[in-house]
Amino acid sequence: MTSPLKQDLAAARTLVTGIHQQLTAVRHEIAQHVYGQEEVITQTLLGILAGGHVLLKGVPGLAKTTLVTVLGTVLGLEHNRIQCTPDLMPSDILGAEVVEQDTAGKRAFRLIKGAVFTQLLMADEINRASPKTQSALLQAMQEQQVTLAGTTYPLPRPFHVLATLNPLEHEGTYPLPEAQLDRFLLEIILTYPTAAIEREIALKTTGIQQKPPVAKFSPAALEQAQNLVREMPVAERVADAVIALVQHTRPEQNNDPFIQKYVKYGAGPRASQALLLTTRANALLEERFAPSLDDIDTLALPVLRHRIGLTYQARADGITTADVIQHVWAGLRQQYS
Repeated sequence: MTSPLKQDLAAARTLVTGIHQQLTAVRHEIAQHVYGQEEVITQTLLGILAGGHVLLKGVPGLAKTTLVTVLGTVLGLEHNRIQCTPDLMPSDILGAEVVEQDTAGKRAFRLIKGAVFTQLLMADEINRASPKTQSALLQAMQEQQVTLAGTTYPLPRPFHVLATLNPLEHEGTYPLPEAQLDRFLLEIILTYPTAAIEREIALKTTGIQQKPPVAKFSPAALEQAQNLVREMPVAERVADAVIALVQHTRPEQNNDPFIQKYVKYGAGPRASQALLLTTRANALLEERFAPSLDDIDTLALPVLRHRIGLTYQARADGITTADVIQHVWAGLRQQYS
């Protein structure tokens, strides 16, 4: 099958423009229900367009749950929500096989599907789930299938996990291990709204009637957009810049004293894949045919910050992963411009 982007220019432009217009409508509809979080909305949508999973990090009350619920509705996806607690079991997420007996006395196994059998799964406060339950999501997130009682069941397509994480509380929580964090394409940080936005939130969400979100997309349209993202060409200069950025976060491959002092471990190859995919998705969202260095400017932080480990000295000196990424990219940006 011929790639749409390899057809004539007019047909490709029509396709990209059409998807761009649909995605613009999606962003506008979400913004009618999630106030003052335009950048968060955009980055979350980019994560889904790139075919990945997203980690939303922020204090309670910043509309993380609302964002996921509205996003599922507007994209036309089936969506489920699970509230993670220390006593949540893997079977509560994945499901289980039970023995049933029919009227003739014949017994047979029947699968009771868990919350993971959906297209958009929200794992609320994922760091409250036990390590055993967190690991139950690994196969689902990576392979889009689950195994129960020796039988493998495919998950619906498309399948995405949007997890929220409360960074304030530590009692009764279990930090996500590096292998679990690396499964998330983006880590998006939500901050407090401005006074003007908070006033708008208070006035618009405390009335008698609130207009429900409306579907502006469909699973088929989403899969078409995701395929288009993967077919989008990447200039050699941009690809080289992505690889250089990721490799320069590793102390083993960068002799910079700053990196040697403050970085315990750098981002792995999955970070290069994530950055290339999300920069392509951002190009599509902005109605362009290929990503540029500006897209790396936009997405380096959310793609890399949860994939870099800092030394004790970094914490003592107040150095963050954002500081590391900005330090590395500042030295490379001019080189590849």
